[in-house]
Amino acid sequence: MTKDQLFAFAQHITPQKTLSRTIGKIAECENNWVKNTFISQFVKKYQVDMSEAINSDALSYRNFNDFFTRAIRPELRPICDEKNSIACPADGAVSQLGNIEHGTIFQAKGHHYSLTTLLGGDASLSDQFLGGSFATVYLSPKDYHRVHMPMTGKLTKMIHIPGKLFSVNKVTAEQIPNVFARNERTVCLFDTEAGPMAVILVGAMIVASIETVWTGQVTPFNKNAVTWDYEELNNIEIKKGEEMGRFKLGSTAIVLFGKDAIQWEESLTAETPTKMGMKFGKVLSEKTE
Repeated sequence: MTKDQLFAFAQHITPQKTLSRTIGKIAECENNWVKNTFISQFVKKYQVDMSEAINSDALSYRNFNDFFTRAIRPELRPICDEKNSIACPADGAVSQLGNIEHGTIFQAKGHHYSLTTLLGGDASLSDQFLGGSFATVYLSPKDYHRVHMPMTGKLTKMIHIPGKLFSVNKVTAEQIPNVFARNERTVCLFDTEAGPMAVILVGAMIVASIETVWTGQVTPFNKNAVTWDYEELNNIEIKKGEEMGRFKLGSTAIVLFGKDAIQWEESLTAETPTKMGMKFGKVLSEKTE
């Protein structure tokens, strides 16, 4: 058994949710010794650049989660403003991106996963993205952990889907099939000038919670799928570049568009570093009323 295979096997036998609950409680602890110990060790291990944060004093945060979801200085993440441009949703690196072919999404070498399963099993939702485009952005521990809108959109639906909590790093993606469609996730659907857009926030090992700006905490650990329908209200619009959600202890964001709607930047390939707000693609055709 190789080192990578052993790492994947260990995740299968780890009590994922118990571990994540425990880490989540520690991350919310406001005891100075506890939170300062965790924060200082984290900054050192992952070489976190605190100079980018609005509050650069790491030990002044109320708890580890406040530090981890720290706000960044906006001038350091300008939002691309070219006509029809799409903004990158998060700091991190491209895991994969490309076309949604035959109802599946490319995960890693040798692995694809079902679009319908990713979206919670609703074929009517997945039909909107058949033949479309996907991009997967992995947020590493050192990154800024808020997710922003690739383009302006009106919220139509949100679905929380319970599941596993495998790690979502490169090694796991190469070793464990269907990891993004098996993990706990929150699917956010928007109506945009490019047609339907989905932003999926995927949970992972020791992710304490996923939050959205319109609901607050969505996860963790609901036992059943839950759907919120916003289409009739039609009054939650989030502008391009505005925050739409955040991870407490990091994970992955997946963005979906429909067929012939957008084109990703040609310079983007697997493992390309990303910064929130950078030009990520462009709209090919505007939605017709």
